[in-house]
Amino acid sequence: MQNGLVTVNDKPALKKHPVDESDTIVVRIPQAKPYELTPECIPLDIRYEDEHLLVVNKPKGMVVHPAAGHASGTLVHALLYHCGDSLSGINGVMRPGIVHRIDKDTSGLLMVAKNDIAHQGLAEQIKDHSFYRCYQTVVTGHLREESGTVHAPIGRNPNNRLKMAVTATASKDAITHYRVLKSFEGYDHVEVRLETGRTHQIRVHMAHLGHPVAGDTLYGGQASKMFEGQCLHAKTLGFVHPVTGESMLFDSELPPYFEQFLQTLR
Repeated sequence: MQNGLVTVNDKPALKKHPVDESDTIVVRIPQAKPYELTPECIPLDIRYEDEHLLVVNKPKGMVVHPAAGHASGTLVHALLYHCGDSLSGINGVMRPGIVHRIDKDTSGLLMVAKNDIAHQGLAEQIKDHSFYRCYQTVVTGHLREESGTVHAPIGRNPNNRLKMAVTATASKDAITHYRVLKSFEGYDHVEVRLETGRTHQIRVHMAHLGHPVAGDTLYGGQASKMFEGQCLHAKTLGFVHPVTGESMLFDSELPPYFEQFLQTLR
């Protein structure tokens, strides 16, 4: 609208212009901009790669794509160095190849698309909930049930734009399945499977149950002297290869910070 790329009857379109069936509407699509990010030689823990996609085990503390305060050192910068121009452009200049993301202080597996066909196929699996994502976490306190499901919508917290919340206002359906693996004094080691993939979903749902993720100060967990941020690892990832049709399943070991924390609890 504001950039003049949409016109109605040869005049710039207004945001609230009432459309008539006799109107001539023209939408001009600008040429794609080349990447404006500088590739960076950052080591990557690649668990699988072919000409269409790759699966990366992201370390705790690495931001997935550039954002305010993180103009360099991201996973995208590393991918640009590793893959060159072979990344899907669907998510734009700042997020090439990124189909889904995990938080900076969440470690674990995520997939990256090398072309638009792979990206569209993977995104469709996320949309229809056939994409398998299983995490492990440590939560504070003890869950009432050994296993269960949290089915509660998630939207932006109206009082803090940095947070998400369980809310019926401007929210999306969210479903999280959990199972307690082992209980310690003051903590539960939990396996969590996502049916949907909302921002901060596990962190929000665990806090909603009254048992925030250990170290997750944003949602009520106490800070840990052993690690920064939340104790949360994307351990298992499963999907159907969008080009070959092959069923693929990847599992990653718990990272040192997680294992050390469990050892301390033991």
